Amino acid sequence: MTPACTTTSSMSPASQRHAMQGDFDLVILGGGCAGLSLARRLTALGRQAPRTLVLERRTAYADDRTWCFWDDGSMGLNHLVRQSWATMRVKTEDAAVLVECGDAPYRMLGAAAFYAEALGAIKASDRVEIALGSEISAEPRKTGEVWSLETATGSVTAHRIVDTRPFRRPVRGGATLWQSFYGREIDCEAGVFDPACVDLMDFAPVEKGRIQFTYVLPVSTRRALIETTVFDADPWDRANLSADLDEAVAARVGGQSFTIVREEHGVLPMGTARVSGRQDPTFIHAGLDAGGARPSSGYAFRRIQAWAQACASAIATGKPLVGHAEDPLLLRAMDALFLSVMRSRPDVAPGLFVALFGKADTRRLIRFMSDGGNLIDYTSVALALPAWLFLGQIPRAFNQAALGHRT
Repeated sequence: MTPACTTTSSMSPASQRHAMQGDFDLVILGGGCAGLSLARRLTALGRQAPRTLVLERRTAYADDRTWCFWDDGSMGLNHLVRQSWATMRVKTEDAAVLVECGDAPYRMLGAAAFYAEALGAIKASDRVEIALGSEISAEPRKTGEVWSLETATGSVTAHRIVDTRPFRRPVRGGATLWQSFYGREIDCEAGVFDPACVDLMDFAPVEKGRIQFTYVLPVSTRRALIETTVFDADPWDRANLSADLDEAVAARVGGQSFTIVREEHGVLPMGTARVSGRQDPTFIHAGLDAGGARPSSGYAFRRIQAWAQACASAIATGKPLVGHAEDPLLLRAMDALFLSVMRSRPDVAPGLFVALFGKADTRRLIRFMSDGGNLIDYTSVALALPAWLFLGQIPRAFNQAALGHRT
């Protein structure tokens, strides 16, 4: 539900710098959500910011992602929010539940606005710069206290490195489940959507052992992002999701003509082995593959913003680089347990989500989903689910969470 996708529209790389050779205090590998979030936080430090270079392989930024999250007002990004909803719906063929979330609205933030602000901040900074079209030709090497990197446009040295590049290939066995998306933002000739309510999960009948639902983010009566999402042991590419997305769009527009504004597609891991990382405090991994996404849901934006703030604060005060904070053992075990049940019993998954959103206290559920929960919140979530499905797998889930094995 947190797309990681591509589209054909593009943004001008106005903030690209070309002075590739040189020595930097910090190099950020990858200028996606995690890399730009950290760079954006560093620009706010002004002259206190380390001399930083972001190396990004793409040559231009596109409106290629949609990040959603429940907002308690702590992130300070409301000026970038495109749409907000106080009502959510989860439904199956047999049941539906409407959930009011006005205390922590469900918000949609588009990549175009986020990229533009981050790139603008970098362009205005004399301490942080970005080089687009830059891919390192070999993994960084450390000599003494300095890391060396080679790119097609020059050599770079750095005292510290934050690597936000993805390193997990989407293949069967690479995660407990893969969350695969394909979505289209469409503009209809006439109004067919309810912009007051987001369809968080509209489940299709379970078939061939996968969990599938339609995700609808209406931004007006005429325009919405409609997305087909699959949880499965295998990752799904755009071609395999295309027919299902065609059906989902047709079902929503009811025969109205429409134009496709943009598309997005992506695959996220749900439940992976813990990253061992390098035994060097001057080199850390961050981003989706390094703990930046919630294993049981794929939500990542809030996590990444919290990490970027923590890491930037550590840098500003002369402390070591900070990676993603590890979830508490109980939360890791609950995620492992939920993923294990979804993989072994995909037929019951739609009912589990309806029960979860229908029975759990909404504020507690949102805190749980947003990494802000406490023991009472965890208990509320657990009590909303049928115990008989989970009891037998509890010891295994806690063992996996404690050892850091794949869930």
